[in-house]
Amino acid sequence: MAPRRNPRRIRAGAASAREQIHALDAAVFSAVASTPSPILDRWMPRLTNAADHSVLWLVIAGGMYLTGRSRARRGALRGVVTLGATSLIANQLAKRLHHRQRPIRDLIPLLRLSRRAPLSSSFPSGHSASAAAFAAAVSAELPAAAVPLGVLAGLVGFSRVATGAHYPSDVAAGFVLGGTVAAIGRRLVPPVPPPAAPAPRELDQLSPRPRGEGVVLVVNPAAHSGRGAALTRSLRRALPRMRILELQGSDDVHAVMRRAAAGAEVLAVAGGDGTIAAAAEAAIDRGIPLAVFPAGTFNHFARAVGAERASRTVRAIQRGSATTVDVAYLNDRIFLNTASVGAYTDFVRIRERLEKRIGKPLAALVAGWRTMHKDRAITVTVDGRTRESSLLFIGNGQYQPRGFAPSVREDLQDGLLDLRILDVSTRWSRFVVLLATLTGQLARVKQYHEVSAPELEITLPQGPERVTRDGEVGEPSDRLRIRAVRRALTVYRTPHGG
Repeated sequence: MAPRRNPRRIRAGAASAREQIHALDAAVFSAVASTPSPILDRWMPRLTNAADHSVLWLVIAGGMYLTGRSRARRGALRGVVTLGATSLIANQLAKRLHHRQRPIRDLIPLLRLSRRAPLSSSFPSGHSASAAAFAAAVSAELPAAAVPLGVLAGLVGFSRVATGAHYPSDVAAGFVLGGTVAAIGRRLVPPVPPPAAPAPRELDQLSPRPRGEGVVLVVNPAAHSGRGAALTRSLRRALPRMRILELQGSDDVHAVMRRAAAGAEVLAVAGGDGTIAAAAEAAIDRGIPLAVFPAGTFNHFARAVGAERASRTVRAIQRGSATTVDVAYLNDRIFLNTASVGAYTDFVRIRERLEKRIGKPLAALVAGWRTMHKDRAITVTVDGRTRESSLLFIGNGQYQPRGFAPSVREDLQDGLLDLRILDVSTRWSRFVVLLATLTGQLARVKQYHEVSAPELEITLPQGPERVTRDGEVGEPSDRLRIRAVRRALTVYRTPHGG
């Protein structure tokens, strides 16, 4: 029989351990405080002051966002959200649960003192928690930032000791807290995996068109707050023999695309994903290649085919470099990226109603908030099995990552549809999905289902629901016939790195 533990000895042992940690804390703090160093005196107060109210991290996030690169922007957004959650937990929860006196600052050289003496609990260090959270969250989306941000976060934590604001264990606890919140965030919303080395994609050699001979460009000048108009001016200089048609607000986009394709050897398009889908349909019907210029808000398809910059598409046209990609049809109408029914359709309708008054980013935020607070589900039947669905996602090609945060495609020629069904229409289902996401078991709960197939047929027994294709709300339907067509569209692209 195992001997019984003496509770008194356990308490005494715990008290002794705390005393030893505090003694070590005090010794390290004193060693740092008593070290004469002009470098510490000059730079540590500046660094710790810069991190007050997370200004340092917000400035870095703003700089990342202004680069315009999608991965940097995702990293900035993830960093700011994680930073906010961590700051709330550290300052409003952790510090209230364990009150600890701040270090006595008498040992700190006067020049090294931070400009304000905090009065809140010393444990944990909120600056350190925010630093670790931001660095870890950004690095999840942008691995190249891991070392510089990690070093900077470590220096911020050290500055809290050097300026007399915290004991070393406060800083260590802050690092653990920030890293934990960032790890939970990665489970809830998995980061987009770094792009793998592009799979060798066969390139077709078409006729070179160095000055845009035979190319007809249809441009939406209002796309992305006027980016389409600015793009038109630069394209006139790069491809002077290209003919340009501008869409007007009252135009039927599909009719304009058909007329443009009828008189073109190459159909080019500058607009958002919905406009590009209409151009792709016209190009396929006419049997001519498509050239894509990114001029929308998100440019999902342009990025997927390697046309994330207009200059790449210009070079592809001039050289005659192209490839073929899959397209998908839902009830015989094309989509290039995704289609859906359910919550996303509600989201798009609310966003479109608000965006002219308050702008697209704020409208998207309001629409997302309203959509998530609707206890709305639709009944869908797939493969003879009926399920409840809050959001039904259909991808043209298999998206990554798995789970319900699909973001990117690595292969545009796999001939498959990617179906994902999620039910979060009740509080219980939201709790189950949240817990399953945190534990990596989403694929095992009945609220989530995914299928990959070249063709799908889905029925909506409760009646018609509006369909969204590539972000555009379409017609109501109670039967969805979806098929992927392999390599149906020829699209201009340069070789990787070209």
